[in-house]
Amino acid sequence: MKRSKMIQSVRDMTGKWDIIIIGGGATGLGAAVDASSRGYKTLLLEMADFAKGTSSRSTKLIHGGVRYLQQGNVSLVLESLRERGLLIKNAPHLVRNQSFLVPCYKWWEGPYYWLGLRIYDILAGELGLGPSKHLSSKKARAEVSTITPSGLRGGIMYYDGQFDDSRLAINLAKTSVKEGGVLINYMKVTDLLKSSGKVQGVKAKDMLSGEEHEIKARAVINATGVFTDSVLKMDDPGSSSIITPSQGIHIVIDKHFLPGDTAIMIPKTQDGRILFALPWHNKVMLGTTDTPVEDISSEPEAMEREIDFILKHAAEYLVGKPERSDIRSAFAGLRPLVTNGDTDNTAAISRDHSLIVAPSGLVTITGGKWTTYRKMAEDVVNRASEVAGLPSKECVTESLRIHGWIDEAAKKDPLYYYGADRPELKRIIDKDPELGEPLHERLPYVKAEVVWATRSEMAMTVEDFNSRRTRALFLDAKASEEMAPEVARLMAEEAGYDDNWIKHQVKAYSELASSYQIS
Repeated sequence: MKRSKMIQSVRDMTGKWDIIIIGGGATGLGAAVDASSRGYKTLLLEMADFAKGTSSRSTKLIHGGVRYLQQGNVSLVLESLRERGLLIKNAPHLVRNQSFLVPCYKWWEGPYYWLGLRIYDILAGELGLGPSKHLSSKKARAEVSTITPSGLRGGIMYYDGQFDDSRLAINLAKTSVKEGGVLINYMKVTDLLKSSGKVQGVKAKDMLSGEEHEIKARAVINATGVFTDSVLKMDDPGSSSIITPSQGIHIVIDKHFLPGDTAIMIPKTQDGRILFALPWHNKVMLGTTDTPVEDISSEPEAMEREIDFILKHAAEYLVGKPERSDIRSAFAGLRPLVTNGDTDNTAAISRDHSLIVAPSGLVTITGGKWTTYRKMAEDVVNRASEVAGLPSKECVTESLRIHGWIDEAAKKDPLYYYGADRPELKRIIDKDPELGEPLHERLPYVKAEVVWATRSEMAMTVEDFNSRRTRALFLDAKASEEMAPEVARLMAEEAGYDDNWIKHQVKAYSELASSYQIS
């Protein structure tokens, strides 16, 4: 997957693309996989890097949504549980079964939560990951040795899916390319092409070279997440805003705070949200919050009150009582919630997706969540093909294996998440053993991964590698900053960049990484 080849494909296209997708997050990438696998000539344009925004900042869960069941949104839970089961089958190298403990400190919590989670199991049907069960206080402490023991009456164990969001995004991009799709990062759509009031394509600018393009298409899909309104206003400057952004943050701490493999689910915080303590890449991730915000930023930052909120609740359930000094990284993401008129309580806004067709023919898909990305993609490609009058073709993604698919990923190998690509990285190391050396003593990444990401995964910046091809920035922001010069050197050597590029990249990354570090 090389960016130069993708851009050449755009230059070489003489006719119209069947479908252009604006936005390279979960929804856009899912749509690219769906459209290209049906045989449509598909082009995806992303103004930054793939999954740069919300799609790399999730809670890392592929789940039915216990909270949605509590809210009575059974249809969303049913859809999500089915999609969870399909994704575990289609990407077993990236999605796995994760056990969760719901601790019970009051007499009524055990039967109440057990009943709800048994319903959750039943709704999952044959795609379930294992039956929920009640644990005694002793067994609960055996599962989570650092759970607060005082007053603990027991717990409920249940199962959901965990994944690596940005790694899935890159694998979706590679899946679409394999199916004939063309995907370009750092290519910003600046306007829509129209004829007789109908959308006929897009104007786009290469953010790295400055080159501008006019690209024609039969259908254009707006899959830009929190930036949905900006594309809608390109189409119709008088259109009303439909997105209510909500910020969610996560903080990452060291593994000793939750040393086992079982996660903790705190079923209700003071703002009505569920809070998780999750083992992830040999760290522990705590989150999330649900804070209404007005400003939409490509690099949102965790607010002090959000950090304090998470630490306060974590201290109630973990004996280690993590403090600010224990935070290795803090990151924030914005949810593209579809407006319902109540911006004071974004936790209550539905996570269902919305599909809108403008009079111009622009097709917009927004809302939703990572778990249902495949179904969202199916729905939007169905609609876009109808709007454009494309030949009807069946969706095949229910059983389409995602790039890297491997039946049994060696999860103890630090390179396991590359799946079927793992032998390629091993060959790079065999050819140059120095590339098998670690990039930083506190992180599991080796130098060969920089070469691979630059060569085969369209990593164009140090941030692309440290944040999304690996998760260094999210796991230990300071360590990722310290390894940035070596990452830049290796990228420059692979891609032919000069010393000025290295200097600029290290400086820019250092400024970014500082915002993930909590003093």
